[in-house]
Amino acid sequence: MANVVVVGAQWGDEGKGKIVDWLSNRADVVARFQGGHNAGHTLVVDGVTYKLSLMPSGVVQGKLSVIGNGVVVDPWAFIEEIEKVRAQGVNITSDLVKVAESATLILPVHRDLDALRENRDDGMKIGTTRRGIGPAYEDKVGRRAVRVIDLADEAALRARVQDLLHHHNALRRGYGQDEYQAEDLVQALLEIAPKILPYADPVWRTLDRAMKAGKHILFEGAQGTMLDVDHGTYPFVTSSNTVAGQASAGTGVGPGKVGYSLGIVKAYTTRVGEGPFPTELHDAMGQRLGERGHEFGVVTGRKRRCGWFDAVLVRQSVRVNGLDGIALTKLDVLDGFPELKVCVGYKLDGERLQRLPAGKEAQAKIEPIYEIMEGWEASTQGARSWADLPAAAVKYVRRIEELIEAPVAMLSTSPERDDVILMQDPFRP
Repeated sequence: MANVVVVGAQWGDEGKGKIVDWLSNRADVVARFQGGHNAGHTLVVDGVTYKLSLMPSGVVQGKLSVIGNGVVVDPWAFIEEIEKVRAQGVNITSDLVKVAESATLILPVHRDLDALRENRDDGMKIGTTRRGIGPAYEDKVGRRAVRVIDLADEAALRARVQDLLHHHNALRRGYGQDEYQAEDLVQALLEIAPKILPYADPVWRTLDRAMKAGKHILFEGAQGTMLDVDHGTYPFVTSSNTVAGQASAGTGVGPGKVGYSLGIVKAYTTRVGEGPFPTELHDAMGQRLGERGHEFGVVTGRKRRCGWFDAVLVRQSVRVNGLDGIALTKLDVLDGFPELKVCVGYKLDGERLQRLPAGKEAQAKIEPIYEIMEGWEASTQGARSWADLPAAAVKYVRRIEELIEAPVAMLSTSPERDDVILMQDPFRP
C-alpha cells in the first residue's frame, strides 16, 4: 500500500470532503497540509451531515487527524469547530487531533486587514472569505508571525506580538483605523492558549513514526489547483500552494514518501469569487447546474458560478500536480441534460491554445472551444458499478479521460459516502 495525496484539480469545491472521507477507511492518518478555515468540506455519513473547515475529514471516522505546518490556524475557529463536531457525537481529543507546533496563527488583526482590502474603494478585490488567511501567510513569509509554539512562553509571545503590530499598526494607520493594542492581543492569546496547546505537536515526527510503524497517510489539500498562488489564475488565487507538491513541505514528510496523487474533479466546473472562468454559463443552463448541484459555499454560503467541463484546465492540473488518477464527482448532476459541452481548447486573438495563459488580461479574453456530447435521461444517482450507468454517461467519462490524459480512478454519483464506483484503489495502485 502507498500513501495518497488528494488535491482539487479545478477551482475548489470539487467534492474533496466525501472522497477523503471514503479513502480514510483505507488510511490510518489524515493530514491537512495547507490553507485554513476558508475551505469547507461537507461529509454525509449514515445520513448525518458534517461541515468541516479546518479539521481533516478523517476526524469523523476517528482517524488520527493532523493539521500540518503549512496550514494557518485561527485558534478561536479551531476551538469552535471542535465544539461543533463534538455536539454531533464525535469525540475530539488531543490524541485524535494534532496541530503542528510551528503552524502560523490567524489573529484578529489578520481578519481586519483582509476585510479592509476587500472593501477598498477602487473596485479591485480578490473575493476572499475575509477570514484573515492571506494576511496570516504574509506574516509567515515576512517572519513576523505568531505561531502555535509561541503560546507556551508568555515572554516570547509578547515579543512576537510587538513585532507583528509594528507592521500591522502602520497599515492600520494608512487605512485610517485605530492602532491595535498589544496588551489586548496578548491577553486574548493567553486566554485561548490552554485550549490550544494540548493539541500542539511536532507533526513531522508523528508522521515519520506512523510511516515507520507501517501506517498509511492520506494527505488532504484544500481549495483547488487553479487557486494555487503560483500555478493558478493569479491574482485571483488563495495565498498558499494548493498543488500536490505542497503535501511534503506542508507536513514535513519527504517528497518520496507522499505516494499516489489523486485529483478531485467535478463533472462540470464551478468557481467562487472573482477571476476568469472561460466556460461560465450566465443562462438558464448555468442556473440549472447550480440548483441541481446545490452550489453554495460550505463556509460562506456564497453562490458558486457554474459552467461546462473544461478539459484544458484539468489537463493542465494533471500535469502540474503529476496526478496518477482523478476522482470524478457529481456525475449525477448532469442527469437529464439533452446535450453536454466540453471545452477542448481556447481561442485568443485568433490563435488556438491548449493551455491556460498565465497573464490576467489574456485569461479574461480567452474563449472556449466546445465539443458537444450526447446527454442521458436515465439517472446515475447512487450508481455503484459501470453496469448501472447509461451508455452516454460512460462515453462522457471515457472522453474526459482521453482529453485530460489521466484515468478516472473513482467515480462519485451522490453525496452519500458509499455511492462510489472504484476503478483503481489509490492505496493499491
